[in-house]
Amino acid sequence: MTERPSGRPRTAASRVTVPWVRTRLRTAPGAAAALALLVAVTAFLAAALPPALDRYDEEGMRRALEAAGPTRTSVQIQVSDADMYLSDGPWEDLLSQEAVEGPFAKLLALPGRALPLDEDQSSAGVRTTRAMKAPDPYLSQPGGVAPVFHLVAQGGVAEHSRLTQGRLPKAPEDPGPGAGSLEAAVTTETAKKLNIRVGSVVHFPRAEGDPLAVRVTGLVAPREPDGAYWSALPELGRPHRMTTQGPVPSQYWAGALLLAPDAGPALLATPGAPARYWTLAPDLSALHGRDLEALTSAVASLEGGPLLERITAAVSPNLDVSTDLDDVLGGHKGLWSAIGPLVAVAAFGTGTVAAVVLFMAGGLAAERRRAELTLLRARGASLLGLAGRLLAETVVVAVPAAALGLLAARLAVGTGRPAQSAVAAGAVALVAALALPLRAVAVHRAVGVHTGREDVVRARPSKRRLVAEVTLLAVAAGAVLTLRTRGTSADGDPTGDELVSLAPVLVAVIAALVLVRLYPLPLRGLARPARRMRGVVGPLSLARAGRAGGSTVLPLLALLTALTTAAFGGSVLTGVTDARERAAVFAVGADARVFGLTEAAKGVEERVRRTPGVEDVTPVKVSYSALAGNQRVSLAGVEPDTYAALSSRLDDGAFDADTLKADGADTVPALGSPALAERFGDDPFPVILEDGDSFTARVVAVRTWTPALGADDFLVVDGSALRAGLEPPTGLLVTGDPPDAAALRKAAGDDAQVQLRSDVVAATVESPLQTGAERVYAAAVAAGAAYAALALLLTLLRTAPERAALLARLRTMGLTRAQGRRLLILESLPQAVLAAVGGALTAWAAIRLLAPGIDLTTVAVSTGAPAAGRALLRADQLSLLVPALAVVALTVGVAAAQAWWSGRRGAVRELRAGDAR
Repeated sequence: MTERPSGRPRTAASRVTVPWVRTRLRTAPGAAAALALLVAVTAFLAAALPPALDRYDEEGMRRALEAAGPTRTSVQIQVSDADMYLSDGPWEDLLSQEAVEGPFAKLLALPGRALPLDEDQSSAGVRTTRAMKAPDPYLSQPGGVAPVFHLVAQGGVAEHSRLTQGRLPKAPEDPGPGAGSLEAAVTTETAKKLNIRVGSVVHFPRAEGDPLAVRVTGLVAPREPDGAYWSALPELGRPHRMTTQGPVPSQYWAGALLLAPDAGPALLATPGAPARYWTLAPDLSALHGRDLEALTSAVASLEGGPLLERITAAVSPNLDVSTDLDDVLGGHKGLWSAIGPLVAVAAFGTGTVAAVVLFMAGGLAAERRRAELTLLRARGASLLGLAGRLLAETVVVAVPAAALGLLAARLAVGTGRPAQSAVAAGAVALVAALALPLRAVAVHRAVGVHTGREDVVRARPSKRRLVAEVTLLAVAAGAVLTLRTRGTSADGDPTGDELVSLAPVLVAVIAALVLVRLYPLPLRGLARPARRMRGVVGPLSLARAGRAGGSTVLPLLALLTALTTAAFGGSVLTGVTDARERAAVFAVGADARVFGLTEAAKGVEERVRRTPGVEDVTPVKVSYSALAGNQRVSLAGVEPDTYAALSSRLDDGAFDADTLKADGADTVPALGSPALAERFGDDPFPVILEDGDSFTARVVAVRTWTPALGADDFLVVDGSALRAGLEPPTGLLVTGDPPDAAALRKAAGDDAQVQLRSDVVAATVESPLQTGAERVYAAAVAAGAAYAALALLLTLLRTAPERAALLARLRTMGLTRAQGRRLLILESLPQAVLAAVGGALTAWAAIRLLAPGIDLTTVAVSTGAPAAGRALLRADQLSLLVPALAVVALTVGVAAAQAWWSGRRGAVRELRAGDAR
């Protein structure tokens, strides 16, 4: 038997060690489960953000590519005229099917993974580069102008279409410049609109000889009419109306005739300057937002880089490569660069609140175990050993919970950005695991059994804390100044500047530090007068509030940051909604617009007035081709009183109705746009309408926008000054809350068009990035509110045992249940009111300070929406007041619930000797 250093023998019992972690988890399973739940939820939120942003980014880029269409996203490769003029061989060989199909496979393989291509939708062939006029009289000529055609010999027509009539065309037996006739097919839509049938012959005049005759042998229906195969080249799948240039514009059709794939050499018989071409269609399903930089680089290389050199080596040195794909990708990148930093503000705010709450949870656990840890230190436990045991205890709970949250996030949101999700969940686990050991080390650095009082009134901040607070103040001031002057973007970086994104959080930090310093002052001032109050509840509650723990910075910081994040996010969402409503008002001019009314549409105004939901109808008579002097402008004739009332209701473009009323004088008063007012000033000028009506007008009021005509160059005059008056009107501006859409369309009739403001609001969003940013801010608001409630509960739970014991003692002295309930409520109110008022003021100050640098226009509306001005961030009263009032209500509710529960349990349990007080 061996001996210990103390001289006592080492027995088998003395060698038995109790597992620390297992014992602690068995002792407090509820606390471990609560920590695991908190870590799992926080890890889920942190890990869900990267894949959610990745999904929004990918969907946004795909939406941008789909909206742009194959005409802009496809890469067009076409040889120039020099390819034939500088060639030593026969021109027919350069336009043969072998000369087209040979390089095609090489071109499809050149970009590789950098730019995935859709081989099925890519195409190659020979086409005329100049449109040729076909003067055949049976062809449709809407404006009296003969249609024009491109002749296209493109491979794969049989595979990409369905033959509806006739047969597919064949190449002539001797294709070349001497071909006198050709065969072609047309799509069913081209045949319908241009009056072409199977057997029709289209003639194209030539400089010498007879016209070239092209016989239509069949009609084909594209299998994917919107795919790149049929849409990359204009007019290939469907004809388009074109407009001539000149003083009297006329419309005409432009279409395409599909030749056999091996009929390319026969195009030399036309004056259309034939050339080989290749269309490379990107595979949209393989493009990802995270590959944006690689895609942009690959497109740049195609247009003027190493890939272009390889293309010229494979095809010909005389070629042109063109695409708008780089512009589309650049537009998406610009949108993401504007939205990303704004999302980062919400992410940093919510992340800071979550981190503070995790530290508060660790602080609560350390406070509950203060006596235990003090005893261990007094019995010889080293600081490092104590921290290691506590770390092992929390790691066992935090790491599996964070892994579970990460797994749930991957299953619920998506699998994008796995490394970032893992890092986010790992950071949550790290903070949760370190919170308890760090707090224990900070409290138990020195060995001691008894500690002095830590009253908030008696606490005196140290010089080190003063230096830290001044440093934070300087950092916050720099971040706010940067955000106000530069905005949220950081030179196009989608993630923004981290310091700028932390600006709202830094404002909340400074506010928390200031409020903690100011909080003891009113308590000290009220302490002496409270002693002279009658009754025990008031003085005792004030004394208890002053004897609260001095470490109130962390709880107050959590509450202020959470309230600031919730109010900031709520104000952003409100600002986005208001901006969309404003853009819809600019587009419609009222709650609904009925336009396109003709002289035959009589009684429409009365029917619309009787429609359910309609409050008022303002008739207008609009001319979009009026001449003011020698300048074309939009002119609206209105009834001044009703139109002025409408403008005032919309809170934009308002004016005094009396200034617009025509009094029978020679000059008609007019409401004009700034450009017209600058041009004509106060001088009268002639106005001529399309129907020959004319009068002299003078601009008497200037507005940048008006409901009937929008924000272009416009004139608004009294309808009574028009020769025919307002009867019949060309449009109706309808107000209602809201008007019945179906009934309104029925009342307007089939010939009229109806536009609702609610429909325009939905159309203002063009990208999933915008809706994604809204969802992130909505989640930030919800998470901020939840963490604020949790921070408040942790603060109250920290002192719950002490308050329960106090209440039990006071009841043995005659305190009634009602008095006990009031005591607990009044004791908790000072800090709750401080947090609520401070949070509301901090959020308001943060929004006012940061608003000049935050532009919500990009998030709110699409790029093609009417210009409704810049959408700036404004404080939303509900977002400021509701979270603050909820903090006070929750505090009162928890205090009342604790008083009720303590009354049910009785005083014996709380007064047992040896319990912590």
